[in-house]
Amino acid sequence: MKSSRAFTLIELLIVIAIIGILMSLLFPAVNSAIDAARKAQAKNDAVQIATAITAYETEYGRLPFATKTAVDSALINVLAGIDTGSNNPRAIVFLEVQGLKRGKSGTNSSGFMDPWTLMYNPPKTAPYAVSMDSDYDNNISVSTNGLATGTTVLRKKVSVWNVEANTRRQVRSWE
Repeated sequence: MKSSRAFTLIELLIVIAIIGILMSLLFPAVNSAIDAARKAQAKNDAVQIATAITAYETEYGRLPFATKTAVDSALINVLAGIDTGSNNPRAIVFLEVQGLKRGKSGTNSSGFMDPWTLMYNPPKTAPYAVSMDSDYDNNISVSTNGLATGTTVLRKKVSVWNVEANTRRQVRSWE
């Protein structure tokens, strides 16, 4: 009688099923890690934008725009040294910017976008909001829920947050 050293079909199917179960357990962990990385990047972006506005104010003795509520293309152009008119005559680069890519933050024609922008259909148009102390009383109103509603007063010069209804994706420069 001849001895066979090959796997049977049942053994192969069991191994494939076990691999499938292990993969299904791995996917949520990977998605959670990716989401945490995007949130860390968004938080870093908010802090960098606030720091750039503060550096601008230190350099020029005034805020770039007293009435801005969104981190739009006009504000980004001033902070990036692209707008060399009366807003940034020395063309100082306060903020390094990159183009928007899927899963990454960056700029487009609307302004500075967070890492989740391209996941929406249609994409968000102004995910970062800003509040600047234009009257220099060290009090600004900021969002407490990531939207335009629900505000509180902070004793800061500049604050930036992303406009996001999903509480797991909300980031603020002051926390």
